[in-house]
Amino acid sequence: MEIGGMVPDSERIGSGSMFIPDVDIFEDDNSLVIIADMPGVGPDDIDIQLENNQLRLYGRVNFSPTTNYLLSEYGTGDFFRTFTLPSQIDQNGIKATIKDGVLRVFLPKSEHLQLRNIPVRT
Repeated sequence: MEIGGMVPDSERIGSGSMFIPDVDIFEDDNSLVIIADMPGVGPDDIDIQLENNQLRLYGRVNFSPTTNYLLSEYGTGDFFRTFTLPSQIDQNGIKATIKDGVLRVFLPKSEHLQLRNIPVRT
């Protein structure tokens, strides 16, 4: 499925526990934004790589069981997601933040694709 020119690729499942974060992708006038829920993940637990229009999210979700859970539905273990970026993305401007367990990856559109107003003169 293509989303705003971005194609989510298949997730790789390796040995052991694998966590596949849910993502939302939206587009505004200037960028595409990936939002991924990652409770318990900090900036040191995430590795984001870009190679040949492939954006890869790697990491690990660790919960140290300090309590006996009666039910646990949060994904834990390693995670891996990859997306094929459209050629219109300014790859040098990509930024990522994580706050309160939510990863946001900002993918700015190339300047010539951004919406801009043209002044009308008399």
